[in-house]
Amino acid sequence: MKRLLMLGGAQSQLSAIKKAREMGCYVIICDIVEDIPGKHYAHEFYEISTSDKEAILSLAESLQIDGIVCYAADSGAPTVAYVAEKLGLPSNPFQSVEILTNKEKFRQFQRQNGFNIPRARGYNSFEEVKSDFQNFKMPVMIKPVDSAGSKGVSKVDSIEFLEEKVKNALSYSKIKRFIIEEYIENHGPHVGGDGFSVNGKLVFRSFTNEYFCKELLNPFVPIITTWPYVMPKYIQKKIHGEIQRVLDLLDMKTGAYNFDIRIDENENVYLIEIAPRNGGDWNPEVIKYATEIDLIEYTIKAALGKGCSDLQMAEPSGYWASYVLNSNRNGVFKGLEIQQDFLEQNIVEYELVVQTGDTIAALSGSHEKLGLMILRFSSELEMVEKLNNINTFVKVNIEDPFITLS
Repeated sequence: MKRLLMLGGAQSQLSAIKKAREMGCYVIICDIVEDIPGKHYAHEFYEISTSDKEAILSLAESLQIDGIVCYAADSGAPTVAYVAEKLGLPSNPFQSVEILTNKEKFRQFQRQNGFNIPRARGYNSFEEVKSDFQNFKMPVMIKPVDSAGSKGVSKVDSIEFLEEKVKNALSYSKIKRFIIEEYIENHGPHVGGDGFSVNGKLVFRSFTNEYFCKELLNPFVPIITTWPYVMPKYIQKKIHGEIQRVLDLLDMKTGAYNFDIRIDENENVYLIEIAPRNGGDWNPEVIKYATEIDLIEYTIKAALGKGCSDLQMAEPSGYWASYVLNSNRNGVFKGLEIQQDFLEQNIVEYELVVQTGDTIAALSGSHEKLGLMILRFSSELEMVEKLNNINTFVKVNIEDPFITLS
């Protein structure tokens, strides 16, 4: 039985943990949170931070693991590469993974290698950026260099709000550093999706259309993702080529990626992020429904050094979407109302991560979602019409929290 060390046991990582069990692995989980859902599916559990490279390395050596994975989370990706490199296990180069998981380092890498990038620079404090702010073309994006899931991300067009947004970004950065970069207007939908390389070649990719809601506390958290990608094939090939150039330059090997990409009005490709991990919010699950390709299984196989050469490109069949259940205000969750026809005809599966009576927060990052839905439609027209009116079919009931007067 292969011993697989899995970094993280959160609800969002359960599908990978369950798949590893299904594949006959002896599953060992590390997480800084002791009472974590994945713990109940593990053979062994250790309360260790997934970003503590030396502690994880020491554990991995003592347990004589055969492979290491961090599913759908940037925080543990460098640890995976570091430990694997030290122990001679399958993985991508540690230095390359560090570049891909740090927004400032990735922009520097792109600049040095002639990729399209917005003007960007990293800072440690508001005082440091204040005098430089006028050199940027408004609006700009402010981002923690080391966060994921849109946490701490803001759009700013005036110095009036700069200090507040910098504080917000720094609150989500472990190394207390952020970048400012000029905003890129989208031509067509924002591009998301997942891919997989085998021996450094991007053999599979499933680009998606990502949509946001301006009414949310953080309007840069994608709440609707749809398949298939709507832009022409020549643009998809152009994106594919730019991703492959990154993989070649960084000497990437075999593994999964999650994409965050923009196309401007001149059809230039801007690789905002290429995360060296599977996507969250059920991206791999929808991809399996749409293409019959199980990226989670391939991720585990790759970690254990098993061959992935049979993986081939497959286009989505049908019309699919994922929907992030969310709230635009703080309050108490009182339940979900789903129109019966929508439940029967369009919902493939859904999951709530909160319970009735829980205090919830307005969505400011993927960590504050209320749940997820996988949706299926009979046509593009049906998908567009229903997703444009999703609140008609799925209603999240929120009650204002009771305020005690003293």
